[in-house]
Order: sequence, then C-alpha cells, then structure tokens
Amino acid sequence: MTNLIEIKGVTHTYRTASGPLQVLDNLNLSIPEGEFAAVVGPSGCGKSTLTRLIAGLMKPDQGEVWLHEEIVKSPRKTVGMAFQNPVLLEWRTILENVILPLEIVAPLMPRHNRVARAMELLEMVGLIGFENKRPSELSGGMRQRASLCRAIVHKPEVLIMDEPFGALDAFTREDLWQTMRDLRAKEPFTCVLITHDLRESVFLGDQVFVMSGRPGTTQYVLDVNLPADRTIDVLYTPEATDMLHLLRDQIRIAQGRNGEAH
Repeated sequence: MTNLIEIKGVTHTYRTASGPLQVLDNLNLSIPEGEFAAVVGPSGCGKSTLTRLIAGLMKPDQGEVWLHEEIVKSPRKTVGMAFQNPVLLEWRTILENVILPLEIVAPLMPRHNRVARAMELLEMVGLIGFENKRPSELSGGMRQRASLCRAIVHKPEVLIMDEPFGALDAFTREDLWQTMRDLRAKEPFTCVLITHDLRESVFLGDQVFVMSGRPGTTQYVLDVNLPADRTIDVLYTPEATDMLHLLRDQIRIAQGRNGEAH
C-alpha cells in the first residue's frame, strides 16, 4: 500500500512566556492511503500539534510532513477536520452548514449539486428531516453527525478528527463510532483520529499509534486485526480485550516518561 501521510523526523517546540516547551521529538510515522490511524498518548504529548502539522496549519521546527508525496508547507484544502466542538454556525441551517466547504473549495459548483451531495451524506448519518433545523435545535450527537458530514462533503484526501466524540455520553459515542465505520464503507478516505479513549481507537482504527510522554515520539504501533465489518460487540471479544490491555500498558509506560498521572 502507498503511504499517503509520512511524518519524517518531526520535532517541534513552542515558545512560551516561561521558556521553550518541546512537544514533539523526532516523530516518525507512516499512514497508508485508505487507512484509519488512531493516535493515543498522555495529555500534552503533541497529538493536537500533529494534526495541525498534517493540515498545514503550522510548520515543524525540524523534519518534514509529506502528503501525497509532497511536503506540506501551507494549509491544504484537501484536508477535512472534525473537532470535539462541532463549531456549527448558528445562523445557518444544518444543510447550509454542511455545504459550507463546497462554497470555499468548489465555488463554481452549481448549488443543486452542492445540495445533492450534502443531502446524500445527511441521509447516510440519519439526519434527513433535520436539514432545515438550526444547530441549537439538535442534540449533541446530531450536531456531531452534521459536523462529520461537513468535514467530508468535499471528499478530502485526509480526514483529521481531534477528540470528536469526547464530550458525548457513552451510548451516543458508541452509536457515532458505528456511524463512522458505516461512512467509511461508503465514502473511503484516509483518517487520523486523536483520542484518549482506547476502546474508540481499537474499534475505529486499522492501526493505533501510541505516542510517548512529552516530548512526543512514536513509542508503539498496534495493528488492529479485527473484522472490517465490525460492530460494537467486537470490543467484548478476547482479541479486542488483549489489544486494550496492551495499549493500556503502553500508556502507563508513556506516562512514566514525563511523570504524568493521567
């Protein structure tokens, strides 16, 4: 498989009022095209910094970020992003929120094509009938579904998800995990998921990258050998349980590196 994303020897330090704060140290990782990569690690190990580097929102102090065999030097229109806060625009309907990226990256696309594309995704995530509602009229889970649609409406080459389900209750979160897998089956894309939830990483991921404590580097890579058409019940199998125990042990090692209790 061809690697879509290549992180090569990336080091990054923030300049703060109290002095330099190094968050990444010679980070290397490769993500093949079409793969779902989950990234876990202690708080402060540089996970969110990694997403900004891949999206081209910032540049590393050292090393290179490659996307489709090109060095990332500026923001990429072909990267979609979803966050813990759906950040939907309250003055726009759900439909108008979802088509917003198309207005930016494909301004010449006829409106009826934009609407058709958005409605296709809204149907996939069970939001048909809510397209003319405002964000405040929807539950948290429904807003996050709309946010996912907006993130992939322009068919990005990479979807970056930074703790997108972290603020939701357990049942809604698991429901959205299944929605995410269903979306990938119909809308293939390469995904980088930042999460603190090890169950989430195993259920959604093809690979799980464990980052060390700050400054973050690649500590361990787990290949998730579970069925592609998995349902939530797979998390209760011995195979998944073994993976979760292994990941938890790796997180404990990572926490010991920087002394965090997390």
